[in-house]
Amino acid sequence: MDLKTLTYIVVGMTFALYLGIAFWARAGSTKEFYVAGGGVHPVANGMATAADWMSAASFISMAGLIAFMGYGGSVFLMGWTGGYVILAMLLAPYLRKYGKFTVPEFIGDRYYSKVARVVAVVCLIICSTTYVIGQMKGVGVAFSRFLEVKYEVGLLIGMVIVFMYAVLGGMKGITYTQIAQYVVLIFAYTIPAIFISMNLTGNPLPQLGLGSTMSGSDVYLLDRLDQVVTELGFAEYTTSVRGNTFNMFMYTLSLMIGTAGLPHVIIRFFTVPTVKDARSSAGWALVFIAILYTTAPAVAGMARLNLHETIKPMGGENLVYEERPQWFKNWEKTGLLEFEDKNGDGRIQYSANKATSEMVTVDQDIMVLANPEIAKLPHWVIALVAAGGLAAALSTAAGLLLAISSAISHDLLKGVIAPDINEKTELLASRIAMAVAICGAGYLGYNPPDFAAGTVALAFGLAASSIFPALMMGIFSKGINKEGAVAGMIAGITVTLLYVFQHKGIMFVPGTEFLGGMPENWFLGVEPNAFGAVGAAINFAVAYTVSRVTQAPPIEVQELVEHIRVPSGVAAAQDH
Repeated sequence: MDLKTLTYIVVGMTFALYLGIAFWARAGSTKEFYVAGGGVHPVANGMATAADWMSAASFISMAGLIAFMGYGGSVFLMGWTGGYVILAMLLAPYLRKYGKFTVPEFIGDRYYSKVARVVAVVCLIICSTTYVIGQMKGVGVAFSRFLEVKYEVGLLIGMVIVFMYAVLGGMKGITYTQIAQYVVLIFAYTIPAIFISMNLTGNPLPQLGLGSTMSGSDVYLLDRLDQVVTELGFAEYTTSVRGNTFNMFMYTLSLMIGTAGLPHVIIRFFTVPTVKDARSSAGWALVFIAILYTTAPAVAGMARLNLHETIKPMGGENLVYEERPQWFKNWEKTGLLEFEDKNGDGRIQYSANKATSEMVTVDQDIMVLANPEIAKLPHWVIALVAAGGLAAALSTAAGLLLAISSAISHDLLKGVIAPDINEKTELLASRIAMAVAICGAGYLGYNPPDFAAGTVALAFGLAASSIFPALMMGIFSKGINKEGAVAGMIAGITVTLLYVFQHKGIMFVPGTEFLGGMPENWFLGVEPNAFGAVGAAINFAVAYTVSRVTQAPPIEVQELVEHIRVPSGVAAAQDH
């Protein structure tokens, strides 16, 4: 069976599964729409959270980023997984104990202000909208290659699929759909990695294969990779850093606190029955995430080695363009891989020197999807990868769109504009808001803003600079008042956005090299995608300063903060 037909069958079967689950688990109340009824098992919620969080960025882009950045790509591994530790320890249990549906609802109640709630909604929409652009691109890229349709058609199909299961099922439908999507994406990611690790090193575990010797040789895979990339003029794979050490630190920190502040992830912890289950599901999510994240470095390193050795084996001649393999031709059709014969010799010259390199475009997003083809794996494995990439993009897109729609219907409409509407009207408003959000996301997918390079990392930076500090101070500081919280959120996200837009023309695209050093007008050498950590510091500073010169929060609010932090039963035990 040819690849195209097999891909249609595999992807079609997974879509049928998602829609069937959505119909079975359709929401009948606002509680089911927002938090799946609050009765999801922690293991199931951990799996759904992993799928929600491991977006197209994790599945499609991350290994590609690491492949081209080498050691510098560790910012994504450390930042995103480290953020989950913060989330599990410092946020999820306390927010679940408070027991509200959404992040803006918590912020509005904690800071006793509708203005704070509205500002949180605006921040949430900005962060989630920025993030969803990357998911829509992932859907378009996967469809355009494997279903051999135009990018626009692939994006439209993805929008229809998300519309059907997200609008129908709400959080309840999304939760059980995401469990299925996790199973699909994790098999799609690990099975090719096992095949490729066996081919290159003879070790079936990619995590160990990365540190093993090459098959039939005493040369270690990473040593071979360093030799290959340096021979072509690229930085050594195992020692290259991202810009400078401080920039790497700030980027990692921004990703960490941004992860802990992303609203579509936090809302998942309202779906479990108890506070203990919230902490447990965060732990399970980390386990499920670790399976992919410990595999990603191996996928990245092996993909980079396969790509270079296909075009120019060590000690051999450059590949003749007319003899290029089929995978090369397939990706040329997408425009994500482009060759220009600059010297007219008919061979593909590939090097770090952009003036002479004839590989004028090698989009890092193709690495995970192209790797099975480069390694000549069976067609069913390649089809499975296509289904996995789509599952990753669709699962996160659904979670983001639910966060956006619930912010509009529950926090703005029910919480501020029309508090007396009944549950049926609110549920209808939620579904309408979801439909509008999907149309808006589709528009941004067709017409991405000019700062779209690195939008996923930018979304984490925006969450880090706005939502994360408000949550942390709301839980751990009784002295922060409504004026401080509102001023802090506005200052943090405004400074971050201004910095990003100021430098949008020279934003560092992951996978490329700095030419001529770091741009002089970057603040302490911090790139725009890493500026969220600076924005967070400004948020904290402004909130504390304003709170000190304005009226303290009411006593009942300070008691609420104390109640959120103290474990159930402790106060009663202390009274005896």
